[in-house]
Amino acid sequence: MLKIHQIFILKFLLLFVSTLLITSVIGYIALKDIIIEHKKNHLKHAIELMEIELENIEDIDNFVMKINKKTSLRVTIIAESGVVLAESNADKREMDNHASRFEIMQSNTNNYGDITRYSKTVKADFLYVAKKIAYKNEFIYVRLSMNLAQIMHDFYSLWIRLFFIFMGIVIFATYISKKMSQRIVYDISQITNYLDEVSNKNYKAVIKTKYFYEFLQISLLLKNLVKKLSKNEKKKAKNMAKLRLINKQKNDILSAISHEFKNPVASIMGYAQTIQEDSDMPKSIRDKFLSKISSNGDKISKMLDRLILSVKLENGDLSIHKNEFDLKQLCSEVASNLALKYKDREIIVRADEQSVFTDKTMLELALINLVDNALKYSKDDVILELKDKRVSVKDSGIGIKEEHLKRIADKFYRVDKNKWDNSMGIGLAMVTYVLKLLDSSLDISSELGKGSTFSFSIEKMLKN
Repeated sequence: MLKIHQIFILKFLLLFVSTLLITSVIGYIALKDIIIEHKKNHLKHAIELMEIELENIEDIDNFVMKINKKTSLRVTIIAESGVVLAESNADKREMDNHASRFEIMQSNTNNYGDITRYSKTVKADFLYVAKKIAYKNEFIYVRLSMNLAQIMHDFYSLWIRLFFIFMGIVIFATYISKKMSQRIVYDISQITNYLDEVSNKNYKAVIKTKYFYEFLQISLLLKNLVKKLSKNEKKKAKNMAKLRLINKQKNDILSAISHEFKNPVASIMGYAQTIQEDSDMPKSIRDKFLSKISSNGDKISKMLDRLILSVKLENGDLSIHKNEFDLKQLCSEVASNLALKYKDREIIVRADEQSVFTDKTMLELALINLVDNALKYSKDDVILELKDKRVSVKDSGIGIKEEHLKRIADKFYRVDKNKWDNSMGIGLAMVTYVLKLLDSSLDISSELGKGSTFSFSIEKMLKN
């Protein structure tokens, strides 16, 4: 299969040579007519000159021989009756009457008569031009003729020169075509190399077409396309990273659910099996076991509720119901409720009365999670403080390493992967979502070995 530059050069040469051939044929015909016409005019001018001299000529036989010798033209002088009076190239006595010759008859009606025909006398093709003139009170015909072989010889000599000129043009055109082909090959190779680089995902590859505007346009379009491909590739990479993160989160969810549900489910099954196997079990112990089963079932229910709430918060499926209430009182209620769960721990509330206008249930959820988190990961007292339009939960626990601070509030993220404490890693993530709904945000500061502070602003929760 031919390449584009080869097709180009072949078609270019074919078109050029075809045009040259057609032009040559037309030129051949036109040039031949032009040369013959030129020769006719030449013969006419010669007859006019002879007409001037004939007035003083007595011996016309000698006159026609001199004309023939000097011009190589065949000269024939014919009487009005058609009898040949003088002939330069043949014996006039053997020649037929010329009254019926076309050029003679035509010269009777026109100024000149002319024709091209074969001469039986000289055995060659001739161009004849005749004119009727007055000579010694009589009319005669002066006819000049030229051998067409000579005319064609002159024509072919000219044509051969033109042919070599045409061949030179063809060679030059071939050279130019080759140069153009090389430039086309260069630009195409630039494009193909660029596409090859792009196919190998080298989106920073360079393309430099420099000869043809069309290839430059193609290269610009390719660059724009590659930019889009590069952006799509980056988006694809981001999407893949998101998919990997989602898959990881799925695994985290399954691991968390599996781990967190394993202990309460095992407890429920153990207590239930014991009750089933011991029909004589005392009522007090049976009631205690049933209480344990109920407690573990309630624990599973709460874990599921937290997970469902977290998903709803993340998807924005919950709406805010604002009302006015005292934030100090809410802080005290949260501390009192958690004190029942952590009976050996103290929760210190430092707050003045502060009226806020926001969703009380959501804010309570955030406070419970923050205080509960502080109680889990510290052994000393936990402080719940409201100061300068800011709520803070402080603990004196082990603190958080700097490498974990940015991700500590991510869903299912845990600092200690092997410690679960009946939590699936969604507490701080839930707080983040809740505070976002309440036009606030969670700030975390921590010092390893000294404790952590979780705080958020209530400035936008104040009633205007």
